[in-house]
Amino acid sequence: MLRATNIHKAYGTLQVLKGIDLEIKKAEIVSIMGASGAGKSTLLQILGTLDDADSGSVYINDTDVTQLKSAALARFRNQNIGFIFQFHNLLPEFSALENVCIPGYLAKRNSKEVEQAATALLEKLGLAHRIGHKPSEMSGGEQQRTAIARALINNPAIIFADEPTGNLDSKNAVELHELFFQLREELQQTFVIVTHNDELAHRADRCLLMKDGKWSA
Repeated sequence: MLRATNIHKAYGTLQVLKGIDLEIKKAEIVSIMGASGAGKSTLLQILGTLDDADSGSVYINDTDVTQLKSAALARFRNQNIGFIFQFHNLLPEFSALENVCIPGYLAKRNSKEVEQAATALLEKLGLAHRIGHKPSEMSGGEQQRTAIARALINNPAIIFADEPTGNLDSKNAVELHELFFQLREELQQTFVIVTHNDELAHRADRCLLMKDGKWSA
């Protein structure tokens, strides 16, 4: 599903990633932990094609994404990768349904099919009563589930989540954890999750610890 080899990244003289290797299987849930500044989010950004490594390669489903030009990379990202962030990044002027539909529209899919799929996802995630609501009219947990529906709309190969429960209370965090595992069982969805939440990290199939830009034993 995903293979990263010898990933290096520096900002000026600061070496953030120092030769990271990683393999992820389909339908695997992998968590990444480590202190602030360890390089976790930088790695996630590179794996998700939002940032470039200084050296190394990243393959997603046998495509070397480090070799794709900007337009091709944007298309690949839209069609194969989903993102969930600590701050949901929903567009405030749009409804839940419209927010979920946006990646589908960008992929130039049939608008009616996208809206049907978005409605089905929101219903699946317990948000049938929020379809027409804007983010300001939803709770934090509802906003994050809307962001998950948006991440799923194009049936991505893999979802990258950066502190997905960091902005939620404990009840909503537990519900979100359960949702990840439910989506893995029902959709065979693959997740790579950067988190400081011990419970979520250790429920994953693998929990990897990063320290000073490398994997820690």
